[in-house]
Amino acid sequence: MGKPTGFLEYTRQLPNKEKADKRIQHYQEFVQRYEPPQLNAQAARCMNCGVPFCHNGCPLGNVIPEFNDAVYRKDFREAYDILTSTNNFPEFTGRICPAPCESACVLGINQPAVAIEEIEKHIIEIAFDEGYVQPRKIFVRTGKKVAVIGSGPAGLAAAAQLNIAGHSVTVFERDDAPGGLLRYGIPDFKLEKSVIDRRIQVMEAEGITFRCNANVGENILVNDLLREFHAVVLAGGSTIPRDLEVPGRDLQGVHFAMDFLKQQNKRVSSRPVTTTDILAGGKNVVVIGGGDTGSDCVGTSNRQGAASITQFELLPVPPKDRAPNMPWPTYPMVLKTSSSHEEGCERKWAILTKAFLGDENGRLRALRVVDIEWKAGADGRPARFEEVAGSEREIPCELALLAMGFLYPQQQGLLQDLDVELDEHGNVRATEKAFKTNIAKVFAAGDMRRGQSLVVWAISEGRECARKVDEYLMGYSLLESKDEGLLALQY
Repeated sequence: MGKPTGFLEYTRQLPNKEKADKRIQHYQEFVQRYEPPQLNAQAARCMNCGVPFCHNGCPLGNVIPEFNDAVYRKDFREAYDILTSTNNFPEFTGRICPAPCESACVLGINQPAVAIEEIEKHIIEIAFDEGYVQPRKIFVRTGKKVAVIGSGPAGLAAAAQLNIAGHSVTVFERDDAPGGLLRYGIPDFKLEKSVIDRRIQVMEAEGITFRCNANVGENILVNDLLREFHAVVLAGGSTIPRDLEVPGRDLQGVHFAMDFLKQQNKRVSSRPVTTTDILAGGKNVVVIGGGDTGSDCVGTSNRQGAASITQFELLPVPPKDRAPNMPWPTYPMVLKTSSSHEEGCERKWAILTKAFLGDENGRLRALRVVDIEWKAGADGRPARFEEVAGSEREIPCELALLAMGFLYPQQQGLLQDLDVELDEHGNVRATEKAFKTNIAKVFAAGDMRRGQSLVVWAISEGRECARKVDEYLMGYSLLESKDEGLLALQY
């Protein structure tokens, strides 16, 4: 424990941000770094609890009190070693993870939680600055070849771990650059793509091969992969978005959020946009969906110069603090205000979109909406709703972005060609302990297996799946297992 009285002496403090009116003029990251005394003070707040619930809150099982202690002592090499023993990509989780570890922080019972996510980001950025992050040397190769399909966080984590184990790994990505959702789903103002490129360069130097514009099931035959590789890991995302089937859905101006975000990410990266432009400039924008993807649409629309931005959420406004049905240390469904909301957005809760309304040219001009009233179920959570009489109205809108989450992975092509078994939700069926599908030597991990989830869960899934693939290929594995507590291989 760095400082026994640290949690009494210091309060939670997050790094400064560039002012909203300035940062909406660009797409770069805008969160500044702590000054060294600030970082030291934030690490000092960790109490090194006898039972550190933050471990349970983190799907990766990060060893949080230990790396906080190392940061307090200014031993960033040790902090980096501790952090990367469980997390391959702290630079991603330190930027875009919703930090369930902080919700489980014991200090959070009656004080603001330790700023774990920011400390994590600072550890890895200092490690890159100081040259601690170097390609690991793989001294022994097994002669086994593994194909990883999908280069999102699950695929990257699986590839990194399998490479550590000595297997020859090829990652197949259907887009023009690796990263999956990290590259084309997360705006640059949250995750600059140079951060991804920096990590890909390290992985390539370690011996991992990336093949882009490689759509398995379309321009690469599944049977060719099964013949060439000793194991295949399915790590594509949950990419089929939830639609809103109401009158007027086919009007010009109604789009899925990810189509909008992907286009802008391509523009920022100076990559060609091959589909019809979806732009918010000068338009009344309505984002339907209150999650992170919706928030990203808000931030992007502000930067494109939207005339107005409104975000809809079907559910009622959440409480500001924990309610009785969400006790510590569970992850609380409380009101969150993102940096994009701070930049300008009207938020509407308990509202239902009944129709998209168009003009004589087939272009969207307005939404017909109605307020709803939720009725609680036995557990105290909203269970059903009724429309509020007399509340139906029109809201001007020329661009509607559907950000209501994702249903399941794309089944046409790869999954159909494999004839892989799906679960009742449309995801690839593979048990959490084995990660093995019904097809010999084919494994699945990440959103493709568990459904839409968090980046930290994707990394955890990729790591755990890699261990099972290693066991399948070699009969045993020395790769770290979160459940069994084995030591990671360190080279």
